[in-house]
Amino acid sequence: MKRRARHVWFVVFPGAELLDLSGPWSVLGYANEVAGLQLYTPQLVAPTGGDITTRHGIILGSARSLKEAARRGMPDILVVAGGAPTNGLSADEAKVARWLRDNHRAIGRIVSVCTGAFVLGEAGLLDGREATTHWQYRDDLRRYPKARVARDDIFLRDGRIWTSAGITAGIDLLLALVEEDFGHTVAMGVAKNLLLFLRRTGRQAQFSQMLARQEHEPERVRDLCTFILENLDETLSVQRLAEVTGTSSRTLSRRCVREAGATPSALVRRMRIEEARRLLEQTSLPLKTIASRTGIGDPSTLWRLFTRQLGVTPAEHRVRFAAKRSRLSISP
Repeated sequence: MKRRARHVWFVVFPGAELLDLSGPWSVLGYANEVAGLQLYTPQLVAPTGGDITTRHGIILGSARSLKEAARRGMPDILVVAGGAPTNGLSADEAKVARWLRDNHRAIGRIVSVCTGAFVLGEAGLLDGREATTHWQYRDDLRRYPKARVARDDIFLRDGRIWTSAGITAGIDLLLALVEEDFGHTVAMGVAKNLLLFLRRTGRQAQFSQMLARQEHEPERVRDLCTFILENLDETLSVQRLAEVTGTSSRTLSRRCVREAGATPSALVRRMRIEEARRLLEQTSLPLKTIASRTGIGDPSTLWRLFTRQLGVTPAEHRVRFAAKRSRLSISP
């Protein structure tokens, strides 16, 4: 393991989103704890220094100014946190963009969280690169026509420039950065300390199939789906689901058809396939493990379900997703 600490600047502005800062910062702090070494030395930087009032009123104290921080040496990593949406860049954001335009070559990696991508765009750092931001502001990022704005990715790396969709996606990006620097074991140790349900890959969409469905589900069906998802590897008969929901099997069946458009058995099968797809796309788990973990049973049943429902085999689905990830640009 490399022992030289990486110096990291977290650049914030008045109105900054606190979680865009605190989530990524915590990833680096936990990385130090997991490794038992000072892997990263983060510091808070603001265009003119001093106290910074965040978007929802919490005040961050004693930030160094760009000029003061630079006197101590340039960072290995610079993270630009997003903030409250405005029409165009604020004066502070524009100042950082000008500073980056002049000094970016001295920085190893430059990261944006959420609307921090607009600062990178203004500095010209997204020209010819693939980039992303929060879905609410993705179309606005196209004001920089030389940037290749991705549609749904939660974070992207293009050479030494990393961009994320914001809020919790900044945590995913920093976990990937930690893994690149110090390996999978350290990154997974951090994820466990943060009690993450899943360490997401960058190419995952900002809205998962599960979330998109939950947005429109009635509360009673949503609670049922949550129970199914948390117990996929168990036997989920209609009778058991009826007992969990406190209804009869017949009532449950009518409710599922009316509110979810599927029988209870079909709903379970659909959620098992969705989870199997996620595991194929985001892990290297063998088919046997995926079939067991999702309650599908064995690889042959998994194969039959995929070919019948999706028209591809599980192996073909994994290869297609891997091919999509391999298209990630690596321009210097």
